[in-house]
Amino acid sequence: MMAMTIEHTALPEVLVLRPAVHGDARGFFFESYNAREFAVATGSDPRFVQDNHSRSQARVLRGLHYQVAPHAQGKLVRVLRGEVFDVAVDLRRSSPRFAQWTGVRLDASNHAQMWIPAGFAHGFLVLGDGADVAYKTTDYYAPQFERSIRFDDPHIAIEWPEGIEPLLSSRDAAAGGLDAAELFS
Repeated sequence: MMAMTIEHTALPEVLVLRPAVHGDARGFFFESYNAREFAVATGSDPRFVQDNHSRSQARVLRGLHYQVAPHAQGKLVRVLRGEVFDVAVDLRRSSPRFAQWTGVRLDASNHAQMWIPAGFAHGFLVLGDGADVAYKTTDYYAPQFERSIRFDDPHIAIEWPEGIEPLLSSRDAAAGGLDAAELFS
């Protein structure tokens, strides 16, 4: 029996995984990752090699980030504290959904995770007071292969939550558009 449910997004390869949470007056317990169940749920059996944890204050927007071959990364993202609007963008030129995006609210209380395979850019906007985001990656961080695309690129047209003026890093503020990006086949 699966200890999680799977929700498909507008991009079929990007999935939302919701664990079965067992709680009582003392607190809760859930499996945040199980390789067997992940393989059944996603149809892939990635080898996760690195866990990352970021803490961001209110209104921080991180992304859109990705790594190109030979160090492209799949990511399994979850929120440990707070809430984010998490986004994936298909950057595979051969895909019928090239440059399309999907977004999901992830928060510490719903324990949901988003699976973003290699070939997709990733970003998130912090909602509320702040957030801790943890994610597993299928390849190591390789700064020489890291790329960024501007979060508000009109060719992608992500519908970020309204009324939030995002705080960007200097790198994200200087990111180029999709038309100049290094993409996947």
